[in-house]
Amino acid sequence: MLLIAEIAQAHEGSLGIAHSYIDALAKTGVDAVKFQVHIAEAESSIYEPFRINFSKQENSRYDYWKRMEFSTEQWRELKTHCDKVNIEFMASPFSNTAVDLLEELDVKRYKIGSGEVNNFLLLEKIARTGKPIILSSGLSSFEELDDTVKFLKNKNIEFSILQCTTSYPTVPENYGLNVIKEMKKRYEVPIGYSDHSAKLETGIAAITLGAEILEFHAVFNREMFGPDASSSLELNEIKQLVSSIRNLENALQHKVDKDDNSSLLDLKEIFEKSLAVNKDLPLGHIITFEDLESKKPRGYGIPAFQFQQVIGKSIKSELKKWDFLKEDHIH
Repeated sequence: MLLIAEIAQAHEGSLGIAHSYIDALAKTGVDAVKFQVHIAEAESSIYEPFRINFSKQENSRYDYWKRMEFSTEQWRELKTHCDKVNIEFMASPFSNTAVDLLEELDVKRYKIGSGEVNNFLLLEKIARTGKPIILSSGLSSFEELDDTVKFLKNKNIEFSILQCTTSYPTVPENYGLNVIKEMKKRYEVPIGYSDHSAKLETGIAAITLGAEILEFHAVFNREMFGPDASSSLELNEIKQLVSSIRNLENALQHKVDKDDNSSLLDLKEIFEKSLAVNKDLPLGHIITFEDLESKKPRGYGIPAFQFQQVIGKSIKSELKKWDFLKEDHIH
């Protein structure tokens, strides 16, 4: 199970804040932290509109990407920091130039954002590195994904796909949890889930439905500035989520055989019940349903599940209220 906490732009262009996120997330138990590598000149223009008009600092999306940039050396510092705290440095490139930068850092694999799924130029660039790809599918129909999957398979590249809804924050009606199994069957590659709901239960549900990768946005506080803050999990929530998923991972790896309950025999002796009578009964009384009770433990009277076999039979001797009903009490 691969758990990815996405820092994205939560660092607000501050190298110090980016480092603080790495330290904080390393303590939560996630496997990887993910950044986004934006190089404004290579990926954007002054014509790009804001997805969410959140910024009072920039006049254009291009200006925002410009403020989010780090130099190659600064990215190297972040990658080295991740290595030191034993957490994978992962990043989404949004241009071929960004891929070149990440290759200088020798990243392990690439994450592709939803808007780049049909960017075959970028996919070709990454495919030539020979490294694995995690593909987010938030903006793609199955028909579009089919084309991308065909492209990647022809390149003999190892890849996985994340069910994703590009809606911030995602409401329950749009989670698309059903798509996890549909993708598994359709593509026969590892399938995961990229979550923007800011809810713990969404990721937990995705894992139980078969997701092998879980990605979610991380933020120190959802009231912070930025386009993804409201759809992110806070650190204490991430700790809870990681703990829950690790427990589920362990549970899912250990299947219970409901055909074999031999290990429960001692408990069955304690918790299962024997038949008893709920009133004084005279010699020769014909037993009715209303005469019967079940009492613990099993083995002190006729088993409770056999009650139908004693109804209508007469008793050989008088019984006191709450006596266990035994085989030798009935004709």
